[in-house]
Amino acid sequence: MYIELLREKLGKDNVTINETELLRHSRDESMHVASKPEVVCFPKTTEEVVTILEISRQYEVPVTPFGAGSGLEGQAIPVQHGITISFEQMNQIVDFAPEDLTISVQPGVTRLQLNKYVNRHGMMFPIDPGADASIGGMTATNASGTTAVRYGSMREQILTMTIVLADGTIIKTGTKAKKSSSGYHLNGLFIGSEGTLGVITEITLKLHGIPESTVVARCTFDSPVLCGEAAQTVLLSGINVMRMEFVNANTIKRVNEYGSYDYPEKHSLFFEFAGSSKAVEEEVSFTKELMNDLGCDHWEAAEDPEARQELWRARKEMSYAFRHIKGVKAFSADVCVPISKLPGMINYASSLLEKYSLKAGIFGHVGDGNFHTLMTFDATSEEERNRALQINEMIVNRAIDVGGTCTGEHGVGLGKKKFQAKEHGTSMELMKSIKGLLDPQGLLNPGKIW
Repeated sequence: MYIELLREKLGKDNVTINETELLRHSRDESMHVASKPEVVCFPKTTEEVVTILEISRQYEVPVTPFGAGSGLEGQAIPVQHGITISFEQMNQIVDFAPEDLTISVQPGVTRLQLNKYVNRHGMMFPIDPGADASIGGMTATNASGTTAVRYGSMREQILTMTIVLADGTIIKTGTKAKKSSSGYHLNGLFIGSEGTLGVITEITLKLHGIPESTVVARCTFDSPVLCGEAAQTVLLSGINVMRMEFVNANTIKRVNEYGSYDYPEKHSLFFEFAGSSKAVEEEVSFTKELMNDLGCDHWEAAEDPEARQELWRARKEMSYAFRHIKGVKAFSADVCVPISKLPGMINYASSLLEKYSLKAGIFGHVGDGNFHTLMTFDATSEEERNRALQINEMIVNRAIDVGGTCTGEHGVGLGKKKFQAKEHGTSMELMKSIKGLLDPQGLLNPGKIW
């Protein structure tokens, strides 16, 4: 009954029960079990989203938002079936104000589409989670990525949003001003809420000028602890690094095997410096001096675009290198800790992977204390799968114990629900109260976060 009503209100072409589409919207890039929705809707406007939520409420059918499907913790999996709202047709630029360095977009616009549009005006959107994720999905999970050390996460880049609440009310959060001291910070409430409090239909973002000069560099150390200490030294020295990434020796080795490269198979730090030519030159020189003082090897730097690409290839291809091993499955998990705790955390994770002889890599955005473990296991072995999950749980618990978080950028979704009570304590009850206030029927992306 409700599916026919959706077709009547939205048009038959925008509502489907086609098996291929149901399968496509049943999973993301995570290892979590797929679950098909009953129907997929493709709205084009905020008003059509209102219609979907009104029907959802009338028939008590759950709703799961779906962006690009690039998530790593199952946020877009409709675990209670129902309606999936796919935003691939809500992919328009709503307003571009280059004089204000802002742009307003629908949630289906992807990161690469956005940058292609603004780059020709000498501007960029800096948040880079790696995948060509949708802006709506990045907002819903508070994504960040390799540039977080300079620009922070999505929460720091969003000025205002249009959101449809569970009861169909349309609200606007924030303003287009660069700052405000007015009222509660509703942007911060909805960013990272993973579609459980409302459905985001428009986002106004900050833009940044494209730097005049960019230089990348790479060096190696004898241990992951030394890499962590070196990253901490760079931050304490006030160097305004654009990206600072750690890749462990095992990952470099796997990349060499995958791409027939000959990178030094040691624990590595990757840097990107961006700004005026003179400032970048000084930052590169200062960083090289610091790294040499700490005992680094194999320092290389490059400004030419092709040489930059070559230096960074190991960092860019490491996920593919593990995920393309025949007969194995891989999953990536992340934690984030205070910078001072990072060297110890990397050492702890390294020792666990070595102890259990798991084929895995460690890498991450060490400039903001965020690192990832990419673990592989035999696709046919339940024992290996459980071992990988056990190691991940140990790493997460240690991160929380030292004052960190169970996830720095992937989000909670399905995979990190079990850690919420430990991390948040009694404030969990306040979160649940907010959920109950905004979504009393529990229809918005149920089964996620807790």
